[in-house]
Amino acid sequence: MKKKYIVKEHKDFSKAIDKGKYYKDKAFVLYCGSNGLTHYRFGISIGKKVGNAVTRNKIKRQMRMIIDDYKKNYQNGLDYIIIIKCSYISETFSEIKSSFENIIDKINKSMNNEEKKNENK
Repeated sequence: MKKKYIVKEHKDFSKAIDKGKYYKDKAFVLYCGSNGLTHYRFGISIGKKVGNAVTRNKIKRQMRMIIDDYKKNYQNGLDYIIIIKCSYISETFSEIKSSFENIIDKINKSMNNEEKKNENK
């Protein structure tokens, strides 16, 4: 993932979490908020309760791989913030991948519905 597609600053995380929509899953919560840019960005947050540094880095690598697999499905101008839950460890990689795909589809459908509502006004 290129640097321009990564959310690094705390204020950007806070903005997406406070003002954006969220989508829950067993393994993670995905927040989605506008960023005012012409491209999408991703941020991954994982607490120390999930595991030691090796485990947390492995999970971040897995999430980055999943994110890269679905590059064509993201909306430009949005920040996606992924907060990993402790139950991530009990899920298999394929389950997490499919649940991530389902959540991205939900986001795209809701964005398309909002665009249609705005066009009708």
